[in-house]
Amino acid sequence: MKTYLASFAALLAFWLTPACGYHTSARSARLPENIHTIAVPAFINQTRSYRVEQTLTAAVVREFVSRTKFRIQNQATMDADATLRGTVLLTQLAPLTYDSQTGRASTALVTVTMRVSLVDRNGALLFDNPSWTFREQYQVSRELSSFFEEDTPALDRLSRDVARTLVSSILEAY
Repeated sequence: MKTYLASFAALLAFWLTPACGYHTSARSARLPENIHTIAVPAFINQTRSYRVEQTLTAAVVREFVSRTKFRIQNQATMDADATLRGTVLLTQLAPLTYDSQTGRASTALVTVTMRVSLVDRNGALLFDNPSWTFREQYQVSRELSSFFEEDTPALDRLSRDVARTLVSSILEAY
């Protein structure tokens, strides 16, 4: 009976002991409470990749609209509490693996590097990342007769990943 009582006392002491102080910070918002409207003008494209900035901007806007209650504008105006600006600095397409029979590339990697900043209406920097790099791997079609370019869907997947990560980084204090 004494061992049961000792075990119960030890378990009770464990439950009543205060936490060690560690906690996740995913719930604490990084943005000030006075931010209600965010302007997301079209990102700037400094590469030769066609419409990559439009794909990335649209994905970021969709992510903000679906995950937050912020009002999103597509132009930087005085009505906006903050403005998110992005610049696509580099896009790259590189073969990863080759088919041993044909010598053609069988998988490729799309890489996008961009600069992103969120500034409030007073010019205070709320978020900044001058060199963000994202990658997406995809399969290259083997059949020339049924050739289908996979780089556009890969860029779409990459843009959703960029948007998800960007919005999370802005909203959550990691």
